[in-house]
Amino acid sequence: MSSPKKVVLAYSGGLDTSIILKWLKTEYGCEVVTFTADLGQGEELEPARRKAELLGIAPENIFIEDLREEFVRDFVFPMFRANAEYEGLYLLGTSIARPLISKRLVEIAHRTGADAIAHGATGKGNDQVRFELSAYALNPSIRVIAPWREWNLTSRTKLLEFAEKNQIPIAKDKRGEAPFSVDANLLHTSSEGKVLEDPAEEAPAYVYQRTTDPEKAPDTPEYIEIGFEKGDPVSINGAPLSPAALLTRLNELGGRHGVGRLDLVENRFVGMKSRGIYETPGGTVLLAAHRGIESLTLDRGAAHLKDELMPKYAELIYNGFWFSPEREMLQALIDRSQEHVSGSVRVKLYKGSASVVGRSSPQSLYSESHVTFEEDAGAYDQKDAAGFIKITALRLRLLGMRDRR
Repeated sequence: MSSPKKVVLAYSGGLDTSIILKWLKTEYGCEVVTFTADLGQGEELEPARRKAELLGIAPENIFIEDLREEFVRDFVFPMFRANAEYEGLYLLGTSIARPLISKRLVEIAHRTGADAIAHGATGKGNDQVRFELSAYALNPSIRVIAPWREWNLTSRTKLLEFAEKNQIPIAKDKRGEAPFSVDANLLHTSSEGKVLEDPAEEAPAYVYQRTTDPEKAPDTPEYIEIGFEKGDPVSINGAPLSPAALLTRLNELGGRHGVGRLDLVENRFVGMKSRGIYETPGGTVLLAAHRGIESLTLDRGAAHLKDELMPKYAELIYNGFWFSPEREMLQALIDRSQEHVSGSVRVKLYKGSASVVGRSSPQSLYSESHVTFEEDAGAYDQKDAAGFIKITALRLRLLGMRDRR
């Protein structure tokens, strides 16, 4: 295959992607465009610009974009309408960020005339699949370069030697082995590797970065009210907020009370198991609240169907199929279910838990007159239940009669 002429690199400004940047130029002799996305990872991104310039990238080929609102509005919120949890626990914080990054890589490649994109995901993980499936779905002819699958820089020592040889600045804290690897965005932080690789060992306290230790969280619970419109959160305690601002605020509130910690051994798409420590404070609060408002406003059949489809939907996102027709089909069904999911939910935050303690909606299907233990003024005739039970039990009685014979 001929060498690419111009490559758009997903660039963080860190050591690994800086090495990739230089490697692309030396290996292929190509022009490199850098793209750095602000997804709410909490880091200053201007150093990435300065680092790219230091490594010879022209200012017009450096793209740094604030994608926080788009990330939450168009990716996180649609996913939360489905109550998506991979393997029943993981809120998909890393998974849901990759399709947006890929989308912008492909768009910038088109804008700059690049014929390839590149990413820093390794050949062992899920992210390589997510980046590349998304890219090919959006541009079937795009070339994707994954240096970790190509180069011979197979050790930390070789990476540092390459960096020194090519005058890539190395921070003092990068010369030793990092104790674990971190990925972060506005939805979560994910920590993996090194000190966390033995799933039998409890994660050290210093791994957690976004949440207070629940044992040290405030001794007084905090109550918050989240407003919903058509399945999406729109306010906290009556104050309207944009999607990114709302999730940021929920992160602050949940994190203060130690909400959203998860120690998980999961099944990667590539076939191996991995252990990760996840912190998703705002997302954990949001999931509880969303299920709370759905409990009032969704019909039983619709709610149960959603719960049946959710594992498939979550698996599609985890495996990198955000831009697939099947995910879009499921999304259309899920979004249709949210038309009446509006109202408010009161959540109690206390020492690692987010508990729904109240909910109300003008679209509520809850009828107090039907469920009351007091006089129901004829709203429900209890005698009707006898016929209902007999008809429902008919097949069971026929089975029983056969078995007794």
